[in-house]
Amino acid sequence: MENDSRPLLSSEQAGESFTHRGSTDSLDSRAKRPFYVEPRNIVDDEPQERVSAEAAILNSRVHYYSKLTGSSDRLLSPPNHVIPRAEEIYIYSPLGTAFKVSGKDHLTKNPSIITIFAIWNTMMGTSILSIPWGIKQAGFTLGILILIFTGLLMLYCCCIVLKSPKAIPYVDTSDWEFPDVCRYYFGKFGQWSSLVFSMVSLIGAMVVYWVLMSNFLYNTGQFIYNFAHHVNISDSEFGTNGTDRVICPYPNTDSGGNHTISTLHHYISTSGNDTTDVNSFEHWWSKTNTVPLFLIVLLLPLLCFRSASFFARFTFLGTISVVYLIVLVTIKAVRLGFHLEFYWFDSTDFNVPELRLLFPQLTGVLTLAFFIHNCIITLMKNNKHQENNVRDLSVAYLLVGLTYLYVGVLIFATFPSPPLSKDCIEPNFLDNFSSGDVMVFVARSFLLFQMITVYPLLGYLVRVQMMSQLFGNHYPSVFHVLTLNILIVGAGVLMAKFYPNIGSIIRFSGATCGLALVFVFPSLIHMISLRRQGALRWPSAVFHSFLILLGMTNLVAQFLM
Repeated sequence: MENDSRPLLSSEQAGESFTHRGSTDSLDSRAKRPFYVEPRNIVDDEPQERVSAEAAILNSRVHYYSKLTGSSDRLLSPPNHVIPRAEEIYIYSPLGTAFKVSGKDHLTKNPSIITIFAIWNTMMGTSILSIPWGIKQAGFTLGILILIFTGLLMLYCCCIVLKSPKAIPYVDTSDWEFPDVCRYYFGKFGQWSSLVFSMVSLIGAMVVYWVLMSNFLYNTGQFIYNFAHHVNISDSEFGTNGTDRVICPYPNTDSGGNHTISTLHHYISTSGNDTTDVNSFEHWWSKTNTVPLFLIVLLLPLLCFRSASFFARFTFLGTISVVYLIVLVTIKAVRLGFHLEFYWFDSTDFNVPELRLLFPQLTGVLTLAFFIHNCIITLMKNNKHQENNVRDLSVAYLLVGLTYLYVGVLIFATFPSPPLSKDCIEPNFLDNFSSGDVMVFVARSFLLFQMITVYPLLGYLVRVQMMSQLFGNHYPSVFHVLTLNILIVGAGVLMAKFYPNIGSIIRFSGATCGLALVFVFPSLIHMISLRRQGALRWPSAVFHSFLILLGMTNLVAQFLM
């Protein structure tokens, strides 16, 4: 009797030891392989109805398959094309009755339009604030070309990631993520390295968030204080005149430069207030010295929450913030007008060349701006029409690229030069507008609240992935969680105080995580898969090897800028 309950073919005999890992807990209806009865063999949906002889025969076949192989082995499972859709699945009981499966999975599937905008909303992060600065670093013409080329390259690599689980034969990969695919091809090294580089992208984003939250909180407080005390700061800012004032926070005042302004007056003119009060406020409300520390009181307790479900309710604010930014850029562009002059290789007092050697800084920013490779498989699982995954992903990338182009080109083209130089465009383009600008104040307030709600979500993702791998529990103890959160918050505070350049932080983290998760792993997985199928040709091998070299060059170039 003991032998009767043992499968005739075990996964060890079939050489598929990997199939035991991570496939038995799938929620996919195909993975569960329930018994199927054609609707015509059932009088109605009542459980008491008997099934036909054809159904009994099919039931015997299912038992035969389960006898041949273990429950987790897919080697001799019925092929997918004979398994019905979820809404047509029935479960056969030993009493001869058939119960219709409710098919909950297919009810939660999203149409293509929802999937496309979910991807767009996920990719639209803080990088959009640095796109104009990146275009300035590369040059206007070269920057546009690099943005288009990088977007296409990132889309291609993302398609490889999306297709990678389905290219694995004889294994149920319905509940796999990209780290599982890396583990299949590269063992523990692939799993841990993909996890490490994923952590780089998440922690890098959290550092950028801390720098930006410090910036937005500082400017928001500055606006409220100036409005309440009738403080006029126009004389302390080097910039244009008028209602839509554009400023240059750090103008080039070197003697070697030919700028029209040689000195900058650092004073604040007040109306009905003593300057000592203003100085006292500035002492306690400093963008780099005090405000980053104030955020600790608010955000460190939020990071220690066991669940992040409460903060997930506010993710819609990201869409509102991006839409408001686009409206803000459009209004500013209409009011400021275009200021473009083309100098291909030589810079002038007010313009930068169209082609600059600093272009790798833009490629680093764009690597993170177009980065969604570590979660694209999860996002696409909810797509109603799986056959349209590549098309929907391509449309989403097109929308993201157009959004980046729209914001980047308009901010660069309408930046008033003269009287200001294009070199004044900041890594956060909102810094080029006065803290007294009402529309920009609203944008900063929106973004500040949005980031306060998203920051704990990012911390939750870091904690779950790291603690689950190290301790097997995403909340091992308060001490473990608090230690991790202090390290993450400490990194953000240090960067906000000593190096608050979000453009450089984004480009370094983007190039680092992009090296592994965008260029190296997808290219190697694609070549290995083709080689196992006997379909790898030398043009494909050369091209994908070039992608790996491109990712390495992108990372090395960040340290040379």
